[in-house]
Amino acid sequence: MLYVKAFHIVFIASWFAGLFYLPRIFVNLAMETEPSTTERLLMMARKLYRFMSLLMIPALILGLWLWLGYGIGKGPGNGWMHAKLAIVVLLIGYHHACGSILKKFENGQNKRSHKWFRFFNEVPVLMMIVAVILVVVKPF
Repeated sequence: MLYVKAFHIVFIASWFAGLFYLPRIFVNLAMETEPSTTERLLMMARKLYRFMSLLMIPALILGLWLWLGYGIGKGPGNGWMHAKLAIVVLLIGYHHACGSILKKFENGQNKRSHKWFRFFNEVPVLMMIVAVILVVVKPF
């Protein structure tokens, strides 16, 4: 079980690296006016989105394995797991929202400012803080 947990943490950390960095690329894309730089940033964003999508899959599978296979978070007194699963669902939604935003940039349809993306960039940070507190502290 410890290997499953270790690899789950590695894939979660790797996925979050993408969730933290891709919106920073969006900030730069929203500010950029030079077409050649825009194309380079779009290429970086596309590659990062594909890579972080691949990282998300084993992170979720290993998390399900810990929950369903080893029973972590099951039974009475494990309400924290339900809250954590809600965070996971929100993170998957955030991940897909990043894909949708990327498509808008690719099609030249972005209407949001770099300031909006700076706030958007903070969402996964807040979700990670809540998830870690839920898993470590197990407040309910």
